Amino acid sequence: MHLLIPFASALSDAAVQVVHDLPLPNLAWLLGRLTPTTRDDGDAFTPLPPHERALAAAWGWHAVAGALPFAARAAVADGIEVAARAWGLVTPVHWHVGRDHVTLVDPQALALTEAESRAAFDAVRGLFETEGIALEWGAPLRWYAAHESFADLPCAALDRVIGRNVERWMRFDAGDRPEPKLIRRLQSELQLLLYPHPINTQREERGALTINSFWLSGCGRFQASDEAAVEIDTSLREALLADDWVAWADAWRGLDAGRLARLREAVARGAPVSLTLCGERSAQRFDGVARSVWQRVAGRWQASSPHTVLEAL
Repeated sequence: MHLLIPFASALSDAAVQVVHDLPLPNLAWLLGRLTPTTRDDGDAFTPLPPHERALAAAWGWHAVAGALPFAARAAVADGIEVAARAWGLVTPVHWHVGRDHVTLVDPQALALTEAESRAAFDAVRGLFETEGIALEWGAPLRWYAAHESFADLPCAALDRVIGRNVERWMRFDAGDRPEPKLIRRLQSELQLLLYPHPINTQREERGALTINSFWLSGCGRFQASDEAAVEIDTSLREALLADDWVAWADAWRGLDAGRLARLREAVARGAPVSLTLCGERSAQRFDGVARSVWQRVAGRWQASSPHTVLEAL
């Protein structure tokens, strides 16, 4: 059993304080018995967050020029025939224009219905197709674009951008390639096209967020993945992205009393267990490797506390 926990920590002062004060007895127990092994260090501004990098490693994926094919995998799950084409995930979003910067609002806040999504999709499809980009509808918040240039186009994961200034994350690490300018132009043209569209007019009338842009992520060709290699617990995600630290603390308590308690039971039974904790910068994996009695006793004394481990992520 390998459990991967994204959003296990954050860099804000509020998050650090929550982690420092939060009792997590089952996580503490596990850290005293599992051995730290693989660590993936980065910074808070790498396009791909640690949990995506750790998940790709567990699945046996290889990155192509810094791009990982999460879009192609999701497209297959949505019943789309991906073949050998390169895909990117196109997420319809709302950009909130503030005084100093533009923020990407969590797409879930759109509460986009299938009918609205399909109508918006049909309205903008021609924008992409005139550029030679095939567009497929998968779900209200999952549209898929196929183009050869997406095989190795690095772009920021949606989880990096939600609630943040989009400008920082639109700086593609693509050298002099033309794709970043094309994506920006398509974002602007989509905004102009959908601004007067009946969908947005109706949404505005009822006080709902409008669709005024999209985000491209997860580019690459499909790679097979070992789905059984890892279990993902995303219970911390929503609260952290919303900066709701009370809810995040509650989610941590629930995770410790639930999934981590079951992981502790598995360790106690002698089952092979791995745990990967992911923050904004780094991911740390812990494995239940065989150790001598003395190593197990020493490990319980030398193990770092949960808040020390989490703050280092």
